[in-house]
Amino acid sequence: MTDPEDREQQADITRRLLYFLNAPLAEYCRLLGVLPSPGAVRIAIRAGDDENGRDFLYEIPNDTVTPYYIPGLLRAVLAGPQLYSNDDVGEAIGMTLIRLRPEEITPDPEPEQGRALTVVNALAGPGDNEDPFLIGFLMHGDRLLRLYVQRSDRPGIIGVDIRLTETPATGLIGSLPSLVEEKQHRRPAPDDPHCDLLVDLTDL
Repeated sequence: MTDPEDREQQADITRRLLYFLNAPLAEYCRLLGVLPSPGAVRIAIRAGDDENGRDFLYEIPNDTVTPYYIPGLLRAVLAGPQLYSNDDVGEAIGMTLIRLRPEEITPDPEPEQGRALTVVNALAGPGDNEDPFLIGFLMHGDRLLRLYVQRSDRPGIIGVDIRLTETPATGLIGSLPSLVEEKQHRRPAPDDPHCDLLVDLTDL
């Protein structure tokens, strides 16, 4: 793998799928690994229980889908029996290799927990250990996520309510440090003892 864009895509997919080492991608299907391949990524999946399970490698071309949609694509494929042509099936390192055609598959929607994970991961980067911005979170209500943030230059904890959308709200996430300063979004927080004030961004 020499193409820098392929390498970046591979790294992004690897990060996104780390969560599934502890949570099944679909019923009786767990992640074994993410493998590099020229122009594609291969996702190793164990389908079935340990005694009767089978291992599969699902190959997804890099130029057909963004990393965000890969978990939903895999959930759709793993939800039930699929038909593949002989040209799309092979073998690699002892696993059945299946080359997917993402343009022919409708990804399953991201569950609420997955959407929350995307937001929390974006705000809790490894570079924030010495000066963390995100210090807690709570999923509550209908597709609502409350983020507990604290600025190093200000006292007090701010609760920030956002709505979990189908696609990641990258612009909103990137703007959070400045949006929490805007007074028109601020509300009192009488019912939540974990923050000093609320910022309501559910309409953004």
